[in-house]
Amino acid sequence: MKFLLLILVLQVTTFDTALPLNYTEAEYTDAKTYLTLFYNLNETDSYQTKKMKLDTNVLEEKIQEMQKFFGLKVTGQLDRPTLQVMKTPRCGVPDVHHFSTMRQRLVWKNHFITYRITNYTPDMRRQEVDDAIQKAFQVWSDVTPLRFRKIYAGEADIMISFAYGDHGDFNPFDGRDGILAHAFGPGSGRGGDAHFDEAETWSANSRGRNLFLVAVHELGHSLGLGHSNDRKAIMFPNYGYLDPRTFRLSADDIRGIQFLYGGPAKPQPTSHPDSTSVSCDPNLSFDAVTKVGDKIFFFKDRFFWSKPLEEPNVRVSLISSLWPTLPLGIQAAYETEARNEVYLFKDDKYWLVSNLKPQPNYPKSIYSLGFPQHVKRIDAALFNPFLYKTYFFVDNQYWRYDERKKVMDPGYPQLITRHFPGVRPKIDAAFYFKGHYYFFQGSKQLQYDVQLHRVTKRLKSNSWFGCEE
Repeated sequence: MKFLLLILVLQVTTFDTALPLNYTEAEYTDAKTYLTLFYNLNETDSYQTKKMKLDTNVLEEKIQEMQKFFGLKVTGQLDRPTLQVMKTPRCGVPDVHHFSTMRQRLVWKNHFITYRITNYTPDMRRQEVDDAIQKAFQVWSDVTPLRFRKIYAGEADIMISFAYGDHGDFNPFDGRDGILAHAFGPGSGRGGDAHFDEAETWSANSRGRNLFLVAVHELGHSLGLGHSNDRKAIMFPNYGYLDPRTFRLSADDIRGIQFLYGGPAKPQPTSHPDSTSVSCDPNLSFDAVTKVGDKIFFFKDRFFWSKPLEEPNVRVSLISSLWPTLPLGIQAAYETEARNEVYLFKDDKYWLVSNLKPQPNYPKSIYSLGFPQHVKRIDAALFNPFLYKTYFFVDNQYWRYDERKKVMDPGYPQLITRHFPGVRPKIDAAFYFKGHYYFFQGSKQLQYDVQLHRVTKRLKSNSWFGCEE
């Protein structure tokens, strides 16, 4: 996909019979550049040049082709509506037929696709950029079997960057407005990569250009889609602001992407091939434990065990089978029962899952909750539904968070050993159930009576699974 800017050499008078005279020389030059970039007008080709000398209607035909695509009155002339469309900010990928895909219908053969953001625009906070890109990928994963995972080093399938002008891919950006971004179809090397013009002002709202909306469009190209002439489609080439909070793919967008990849697969938990022996391993430990509705979820590496509260059945599955866009190795988790919201933590970020669906605009930083900068990860978390407080455990200390006020309680952190007698740091996982806190430490588990303020039982971590002692 090399969109080389070609210098047009024919004189304006060559096309006098086709074009009106109510445009400026600059508009005429810009129009020829536009048709070269997006409609394959190529006057430097010797054969084409000879043809154009014989047929003065070639430029007129290209204008008609462009007018048809955008639903304009087909005049073949550079009238005001046509020039106005040509001046509208847009994607740098050439226009093609109605939801035709990239050349040779390139698609990703692997439905698990990695991406990496190689640099960040100074127009937005890094977290805002991460959120916009993650949400843009989720738009496509919601309607396909595709699953996307962010990586932080090395070569990803889709590399995302912000750049000025000539940035080494033979597709130079043109400064503010004009071309906003471009992307390459699926493939090796530069294939799938998406580039955003740093000359634009990027934002998470209506100021400048909304990064989420442009990213959804460009990632459509990264997945193999071309431009649509449906004005309601996100794959329409020209930029138009829509409220990201209410954004939905058009029927045309969905038909196009599902033609390439099919519809979304229903969540099918993939059991571990030897789940019974693994679940009853006496040395089994967990990274995080929480209630999720009427079940308890136990997280370990890339797996989770789900157990109904009042039933003996246990199933171990891959985290990616339920939440493909979330990270593996969840380190802490808790549920606020009244809201059916589950918070999942890894390193210095956290995600919100509501009714089992990951929510947009996440992950967020744990520092937004009030943690000091020296805290790099949360070891465990639990929610007390009567106090409506969440306890966060880090090394030998804990913090208490007021879920109603959305602030940390004053006077924290405090020592775990001072306020939870019989519980020693470090805590791997914790959750609340029926008047007790359950603290997981390695392969052991402590049942802590909230009213009596003491440990009442010492159990194996997997005692919930009905394993024989």
